[in-house]
Amino acid sequence: MILLVLVASILIVTVTIYQYDEQTKDYNLLRFGRKESATRHNIDIELKRKTTYLVTTENLSKIFQDRIYEIANVHNLTITMYDMNGKLLKSSIPYSFEAVDETPLAKNVVVELANSSDYRILRTKRVGDITYQSSYTYINDPRFKRIGILELKIAQNNEEQKKELKEFMARLLLVYVLMFIAAIALAYFLSSYITRSIQTISEKIKETRLNKRNEKITLNAASSEINSLVAAYNNMIDQLEDSAVKLAQSEREQAWREMAKQVAHEIKNPLTPMRLTVQSFLRKFDPTDERIREKIAEYSETLIQQIDVMSSIASAFSDFAKMPTQRKENLDVIDVVKHAIDIFNEDYIHYLPEEKSLNAFLDKTQLIRIITNLVKNATQAMKSGEQSPEIEVRVKSDGNNVMITVSDNGKGIEEENKKLIFEPKFTTKTSGMGLGLPMIKNIIEAYNGTITFSSTLGVGTVFTVILPKT
Repeated sequence: MILLVLVASILIVTVTIYQYDEQTKDYNLLRFGRKESATRHNIDIELKRKTTYLVTTENLSKIFQDRIYEIANVHNLTITMYDMNGKLLKSSIPYSFEAVDETPLAKNVVVELANSSDYRILRTKRVGDITYQSSYTYINDPRFKRIGILELKIAQNNEEQKKELKEFMARLLLVYVLMFIAAIALAYFLSSYITRSIQTISEKIKETRLNKRNEKITLNAASSEINSLVAAYNNMIDQLEDSAVKLAQSEREQAWREMAKQVAHEIKNPLTPMRLTVQSFLRKFDPTDERIREKIAEYSETLIQQIDVMSSIASAFSDFAKMPTQRKENLDVIDVVKHAIDIFNEDYIHYLPEEKSLNAFLDKTQLIRIITNLVKNATQAMKSGEQSPEIEVRVKSDGNNVMITVSDNGKGIEEENKKLIFEPKFTTKTSGMGLGLPMIKNIIEAYNGTITFSSTLGVGTVFTVILPKT
């Protein structure tokens, strides 16, 4: 109701201003038309008089030597006469001392006048409250032969019309302010009456809970629509009590299913790199290598780290399938990330730390899990037949945070999948449960950190992890 009053007032003001403007234009045109007709009549009379000069183009300035000022003064406009080529012959504007302004008529006006259907050109220009109008017509001798071009100019002041418009708008504004206040009052009382019963229903709905007995609504007087709403609510309360038991049982079963899937995924995650590590060790094992003991120690450390991850998951599952709790320790993030990447044998994985060492208080097992999952996802994102796959892992300090980026030049993530990338059980791979990214996201957020990504289809993806140092 308030909006309708407001919109109506704006529309009426707009239409009123437009109407006044159009009326002013029409009034000015009619007034100028009357002056133009009277002026031409006076000029025609002057040309028909018997004078000592022949009515020719050359004699126009002599015929109207003094008479042009009288005619211009009577009709309150400016009169200018030109020959057929636009050369100035006579004007009612007095010359300034000895300087004579003989500006010719523009060529385009002469051509346009000759081509016009009624041999008349009307020009209008508005500057502020002043409207300037001018017309161009031919001057004919008594035998209707064209002997010159007549230009009539007038400046019409629109101040009076503008003043009337302001007065009318002031009265109209007063009326609509009163209507607006009345609309607000009426809308308030009407809405209060309508929503009184709805408020009671709203309060009951807010108090509705699944884990307690809910009261039904009873209204003494209400409209049929409100009674229908109350009946639907009371029926919902009856069904809610039956559904609450079934829902609780279903939620418990679903929770155990999700827990089992998560644990299976987490245990499977370190098994793959362990298998790759063992296969790489068997393929590259050389008893005569001088660094054999160093390599065995490095392979063993990598396997032990992954076994620790599996052990922590198994221990957590025994405690109602909880993920491992944080055990913060002072770590060299550069070194931990290096060991996490060493389990991958792909030669296109490049580790590019920007610092020699970077200490932070983090859980070593969880940090390894984050890196392993992101790098594994990056390797799986490579397009089949990729000529030069590249994966870069970078670590650097960012103020009081640690920034880790994992970038690849794989197939990228489609636009419709970007908002689902951290959703549980969402995956674009033929294998896997889609729990990896959601789980590491939970781990990162437990540190009050963040994980974000940017991806371009066909170009690649960059994951950025930010973790606080303390």
